[in-house]
Amino acid sequence: MATASPFLFPEIESTVLADPSTFFSPNLVSSPLPTNSFFQNFVLRNGSQPEYIHPYLISTANSSLSVSYPSLLFTAAVLYQVFVSDLTISSTVKNVSQQNHVISSYSDFGITLDIPSSNLRFFLARGSPYVTASVTNPTSLSITTPHAIVSFTSSNDNTKYTVGLNNTQTWLIYTSSPIYLNHATSKITSKPFSGIIRVAVLPDSNPKYGEILDKFSPRYPLSGNGILKGSFRVEYKWESKGSGDLLMLAHPLHVKLLSYNNTGYNNVTVVNDFKYRSIDGDLVGVVGDSWELKTNTVEVNWHSTKAIQQESQNEIMSALSKDVAALDSSALGGKSSYFYGKLVVRAARLAVIAEQVSSPNEIPKIKHFLKASIEPWLDGTFQGNGFVYETKWHGLNTQQGSKDSGADFGFGVYNDHHFHLGYFLYGIAVLAKIDPAWGQKYKPHAYSLVADFMNLGQGYKSQYPRLRCFDLYKLHSWASGLTEFADGRNQESTSEAVNAYYSAALLGLAYGDKRLVAVASTLLALEIHAAQTWWHVKTKDNLYSENFAKDNRIVGVLWANKRDSSLWWASADCRECRLGIQVLPLSPITQTLFSDVDYVRELVEWTLPYLQSEGWKGMTYALQGIYDKVTALNNIRTLKGFDDGNSLTNLLWWIHSR
Repeated sequence: MATASPFLFPEIESTVLADPSTFFSPNLVSSPLPTNSFFQNFVLRNGSQPEYIHPYLISTANSSLSVSYPSLLFTAAVLYQVFVSDLTISSTVKNVSQQNHVISSYSDFGITLDIPSSNLRFFLARGSPYVTASVTNPTSLSITTPHAIVSFTSSNDNTKYTVGLNNTQTWLIYTSSPIYLNHATSKITSKPFSGIIRVAVLPDSNPKYGEILDKFSPRYPLSGNGILKGSFRVEYKWESKGSGDLLMLAHPLHVKLLSYNNTGYNNVTVVNDFKYRSIDGDLVGVVGDSWELKTNTVEVNWHSTKAIQQESQNEIMSALSKDVAALDSSALGGKSSYFYGKLVVRAARLAVIAEQVSSPNEIPKIKHFLKASIEPWLDGTFQGNGFVYETKWHGLNTQQGSKDSGADFGFGVYNDHHFHLGYFLYGIAVLAKIDPAWGQKYKPHAYSLVADFMNLGQGYKSQYPRLRCFDLYKLHSWASGLTEFADGRNQESTSEAVNAYYSAALLGLAYGDKRLVAVASTLLALEIHAAQTWWHVKTKDNLYSENFAKDNRIVGVLWANKRDSSLWWASADCRECRLGIQVLPLSPITQTLFSDVDYVRELVEWTLPYLQSEGWKGMTYALQGIYDKVTALNNIRTLKGFDDGNSLTNLLWWIHSR
């Protein structure tokens, strides 16, 4: 990726964003900070909303930290995990001069959370069956529970305690040196102690689980990162301390992608009979501090991989001529970065289709429209909005979003950045392809848009945080930005996330940038895998309860701690909306996202009886074309309207290229 040109966009200070210095240590505040992270709730408002750090829900206050091994509840409409403060860890020290917990370091897979008022430092690692704390000075500890303690035993050397609760849970407490604990009905206290303390729930009564937790308790993770290793490979590396091997937990997509050969998994041991429940599917044990994940290759192409028959091209060309003639940049309505971006991608799709059906005469007008539409957003001349650079959390903003947290669907509070920017990037990539001189002129702007949500360094380290939206542990993006939610981060439209990385890869193709193509294609492949794993609900072979799965063929909004059948803007009953928001924008990559034909048929048949809106009908008929081209084509020919990012030309191209 190209080196950054600093401050291409005007600098502003947002009036709607919180001050990041409240919960981050001073050494971190001067650098770009994460805005869609797995621990975001810990640094918003009073920092007390829980976050799901597999396999535990964890919340923190100014002087304590609470751990929950959540129960999983479900209905036909929603699936969620219930937070109960099973254990709350604090100390008898209360330093009133230290009022906040503090994030002193963070990585892709963990944070160091300090509670200075209690002499406690927590190493919270994603996928660790243990919650680990360092007691930094000799301190008397307190562990409370809302449940009654019904059993309490210790090892001979007082470095392990087993605590049975009346909610049927059993918790294990491990320490790096002897600790002397006393207990009452719902409280455990200690004599002064310093060192490492770890707690873990026994997820099963099988004695083998306790033996495994005993064996691996001496080694604890401090941090971990995902490293993109060429195309379609990710290496997980943990930094850890203590003796022995590191035990972590893998979710189902991890297990699917863990690389292996004829002799087994590379570098790790998978303990399939050691499991914790999770809203994401069973978490299984993996021993090893370095994992390698490999995903299938995803081809990034401008055009459909299948040729369009000559006899079908005339119908597409007729629609293309009408759609191009209707382009009018002066009539672009509204100033919303989201809806404006959709109109950009709609026009850019016309240019790519014109190439495929050999209609070069249509391209000059499309090029003129794209230039007139995109340039004002990049050069600061768009009246009433446009991209700016925000200096609190370091990233792109819009003029509207910097003053109004609800404007541009929350873009100003870092919501949906990859969605909005992905639309613009598709248009920029197409323009750079058909007009290389224009592409070179605006290349710094284009790369800055990419780096805002897909930064991996390469000159952008001081301007944008690392991978603003993409979560290298969950292997998909989050959209919700700097807003506190009881169920953590969330994402609605997987297809718009897919479009963001697809568009970045196309930009790499346009500029001949192999590294950008490789990085974007890898994230694209992972986003598709995740969508197929957690959003696409098949009749069989899904990760959800029978109650939820029988009534839902697709998830509406996926949260860190919840699965919702509803959308942000529509009820669960609007099945065409739920399907459509997971399909748009329709492009060559849609075929890869919906490669399971049996599932596509299930989804479309689940949706068809509920069709009402012309725009959403187009998305449903597009998927119908994957398995029934003739019926879908007849349906599309009857449409009177289209989604604002779609067109008749695009739908005809899709059907005729199946």
